[in-house]
Order: sequence, then structure tokens, then C-alpha cells
Amino acid sequence: MHLIIFIWGFTGILGKLILLDAVVIVWFRVIIAFIALGIYMIARGGSFKTKYKGSLLHLIIVGMFVAVHWLTFYQSIQLSTASLGILCLSTTTLHVAWLEPLVFKKKINPAELVLSLIVVFGIYITTSGFSHNEFVALIYGLVSAFFAALFAVFNTKIVEREPANVMTFYEMISAAISVSIFLILLGKFNSELFVMTQSDFLWLIFLGVVCTSFAFLATIVVMKHLGAFTVSLSINLEPIYTLVLAVFILNEDELLSNRFYFGAVIIVLTVLANGLMKGRKRKNFAEQLK
Repeated sequence: MHLIIFIWGFTGILGKLILLDAVVIVWFRVIIAFIALGIYMIARGGSFKTKYKGSLLHLIIVGMFVAVHWLTFYQSIQLSTASLGILCLSTTTLHVAWLEPLVFKKKINPAELVLSLIVVFGIYITTSGFSHNEFVALIYGLVSAFFAALFAVFNTKIVEREPANVMTFYEMISAAISVSIFLILLGKFNSELFVMTQSDFLWLIFLGVVCTSFAFLATIVVMKHLGAFTVSLSINLEPIYTLVLAVFILNEDELLSNRFYFGAVIIVLTVLANGLMKGRKRKNFAEQLK
């Protein structure tokens, strides 16, 4: 599980290591991911068919969410730092806290609302002294977290009726088409897309195959043994992995103030508290059923 989290934590670092535009990085990521996943499914003799009518349209929409999520995530990193990008992304679970009640018509949990306000306070502390570019990066990062939450909420519903590998395959195709259309509108869908260094090429392969296809499939396997809650709680540690990697690989500790790290600690602890709170609630509910 922690190997997978380490791999996901590394995706933010790749936004700095790969010297290409954010939109180009995302385009290659989704293209490589769905090709790798397609090869895996063929090798395993898996079916590409959806089980229910209407699922394909839902998967296409969620794939668009994925495209916007990754585009804004890498744009945030490239405008500022990997640390800021992943810190914004850590607010995803708190976006889920208010999106789930709206989508599934549930009551909003007051405790989760309080935790969300604490995160806002953490962001306020973190952003003190930010430049214009860093504020723009912050907005991109928070938008990315919002679309990541949309992706998570709607996938929770779809996964009840469709195989996870089929879901991801079509979501990656939808994301690839969406990003391709965006590149066409920007006038960048041409042969220059393939002009890159050997280092960029190798990192893109790593990002698409290992960080996307492999990490996703491995998560499914791990989830069968550890359970969905343990996995989702562990994933909240991703910002910590990225922040540590950013210090050692990108030397971002020289670029960020103590206020940033103080705010980061508040946000990460709040996200972890949210997971632990849900875990205790689930445990109490299970005990009541005994």
C-alpha cells in the first residue's frame, strides 16, 4: 500500500522533472495509461464491455473530470512548486465531504464542515506572502482538488455496477480525447508534441505505466486484502510523501517559508483527522450491528 502511495506522491515531482507543458504531460499520461491498461486486459482475456446501459456516457463524463483534474494539477505545480500542488490536492477528501451529500442526497456532517474551515485557515497561513504566480497556482490546485473529488464521488457510484478496469479504460480514453480537443483549440496538436528529451520520454513512460496503470491495478488488489477504508485513509499520507520527496529531490525547502510548512501541517493533520473520524464512526456502526 505504501509503495503505491509513494508512487502517487512521486507524480507531483514528475510535474517538475518533465520539461514539457502541463497539457502535453497529461496528454501523454492518459494515452500511455489506456494503451497499457488495454494491453493488460487483452493479455488477461478481460472484456471491454460495460455491464449496464448508460454506463459508458457516465464514464465519458468522469473521464472529462479526470482530464481537468490533471491539467490543473500539473499547471499548479509548474507555476509554483510540487509542494503547493500536492497540498492543494490533499483537500480533495474535504471536497468529497460536501459533494457526497449533494450527489447522494445525504445530510451534511457538521464535524466535516468544521474540518473544512480548519483547512481554509491552513491555506490562509500557507499563502501569506505569496506572489501573483503562486496565488494563480493555488487557484489551479484547488480547482484540481475539486475535480478530483467529483471523480471520486461519481466513481463510487459507478464501481457498484461496473468492473474497475473497464471503468478506468474508458475514463482514460475520454480524458485522452478531451485533452486532444484542448490541444487542437490551443493550436498545439502537431508533430511538436513528440519533440522531447530522452529523459522526458522515460519519465512519461514511468508516469503512464507505473504511476497510473500499475498503481491503479495494484490498489484494487490491495483493497481486497486491506479493505476500502484502510486504503483511503492511507492515501491521505500522499502529501507527506510528496513534501519529503520535494525537499530531497527538488530542494523546495529553500523556496518555501516556515509559514508554508506550518500551514501544511495543519492541512495534513486535518485530512488525517477526517479519515480517523470516519473510521471510528464505521467501527461504532459495525459494533451496533453485532
